[in-house]
Order: sequence, then C-alpha cells, then structure tokens
Amino acid sequence: MKNIALIIAGGVGARMNQDIPKQFINVMDKPVIVYTMEAFQKHPQIDGIEVVCLDGWQDMLLAYARQFGIAKLENVVSGGKNGQDSIRNGLYDIAARHTEDDDIVLIHDAIRPMVSTEIISDNIRVCREHGNAITVVPCTAAMLKTFDAHSSTEQVPRDNLKITQTPQAFFIKDIVEAHKEALSKGITNSVASCTMYIELGRELFLSAGSEKNLKLTTSEDIEMFKALLLAKKDEWIH
Repeated sequence: MKNIALIIAGGVGARMNQDIPKQFINVMDKPVIVYTMEAFQKHPQIDGIEVVCLDGWQDMLLAYARQFGIAKLENVVSGGKNGQDSIRNGLYDIAARHTEDDDIVLIHDAIRPMVSTEIISDNIRVCREHGNAITVVPCTAAMLKTFDAHSSTEQVPRDNLKITQTPQAFFIKDIVEAHKEALSKGITNSVASCTMYIELGRELFLSAGSEKNLKLTTSEDIEMFKALLLAKKDEWIH
C-alpha cells in the first residue's frame, strides 16, 4: 500500500519570460522544483517520488535531488508533447514498479511549491476512501461568461463551482487504465487528470486545497511565492 508522488515538470514556462523553465527558477537560493520535492520528501505518508522532467534538465534535477536530500526520488522520465502525454509517461513508469492494487499516485504540478502537509494528507485520505481525490478550493469571485473575451451578459452562479489544484490522487491501476481508454477514444490533450476523467464520464471526489497552494505561472506569482516564504520564516522566528 504505497503512496507515490508524480511531479510534472515538463513545461517550458513561456509566460514567465525567463531564460530557464519556471520550475528551475531560483527563489531565495533554492530552485522552485526543490521546494515541491521537499514537500513530498518530508511527508510521512509519501513512499516515493517520480519526476517527469523537461528534456535537457534531467541531470540538473538529479543534482538538485542529491544536494537537497530528496532520498525518496525513484526515477526521472522525459515529458511528452503535452501535459496528458507527460503524465502518461510518468504513470507507465511508476506502474512498472508499483503493481499492488492499493498503490496510489498523487499527480502534482512542479510549479505548486507551497503544497502543504495537510493538503497531501487529505488528498490521500479521500482517494483511499472514494477511489480518487481532486484538490479544490471554493470559488469566491463573481463569475461571468463571455463569448468574445470583451463583454458579458451572463453570470455563472459560484455556489456550485470549485477551482481545481493539485495534487490529484488515483489508484495507479485505475488512472493507467483511464489513460489507455482515453487514447482509444481519441482524447489526447486533456488539460488535467480531472478533466480527462470527466471526458470519460467518471465521477470525481474532492479534497481540501488552499489559496496558498499557488501555481507559479507569471512573474507576479513568483513575487507572491517569495512573500509566502518570508511569512513562513517570520512564523518560525516568532
């Protein structure tokens, strides 16, 4: 009964306007992806870590893992042509090693370095109780629908809306089978594991996320990440 973290670090980060992929940007003397790996390394319920890595950066990732003591790292594989491809590459590699029916994989964005112990724990709990777990937070903003990107005449009630995050947990055998079914049905570019499940007509279950579980997409997100790190340091000092 293993819990394996699959960290997806195959993106190039074009929106960050940096010369290196955003998951390798240094923030306060540490690469973003190291913060992410450390969150799973330190969690007592996580048994192993796999990373799907952008080609050309695998050796750098392995060096960082040695430098920062990521002892749970089991393997690093190459990314694919899109997110669904990259996740599938990692899943197939994990499934070759972890073959028990009750083994779980937690699929997580490398650029969500602030994932907390509580988020990981609840993701595992819900998955073991219900078969999968999608980390979400409530939608607190007014939601408008637009068809031209410039105007709107319609709102979307927010009470029943959730904003998805990662990790997203599944029993390994189930998510591997779902990926094979998706390929057979021509579903090849789903934006996330949860959306692929919806496209396959499957039910999803929700676990608790946090607004601090920030996805680093723009340079402004990096500044928010730095502020959160400084706030954590202040808490520790006091």
